[in-house]
Amino acid sequence: MQDYYEKMECPDVECSIEKAMSILEGKWTFLIIKNLFDGKMRFGELKKSLGGISPKTLSQRLKELEQKGIIKRTAYPTIPPTVEYSLTEKGRSLKPIIIEMKLWGARWG
Repeated sequence: MQDYYEKMECPDVECSIEKAMSILEGKWTFLIIKNLFDGKMRFGELKKSLGGISPKTLSQRLKELEQKGIIKRTAYPTIPPTVEYSLTEKGRSLKPIIIEMKLWGARWG
């Protein structure tokens, strides 16, 4: 376990932690990712599941997550257009981290 903590003091690891936190930062970003663990969702479904998020904020967060390779946006040529959001492999790999954060928060929050 000591090796683990020694690595945590390494500047490269701190940089990696900052990168991870930059993806998970913000209340809505975290919740969007969490909701997509259950599978594909459309914009309206996400908005409804998130409660008080504005359409503008949701749209911005989805674009940011797509640019970071966390989610995939799939548009279907229907009228009106149908768009679904899903997690990429990179996004799905966040699940154990988020579960651990949830458990930590339940214990210590």
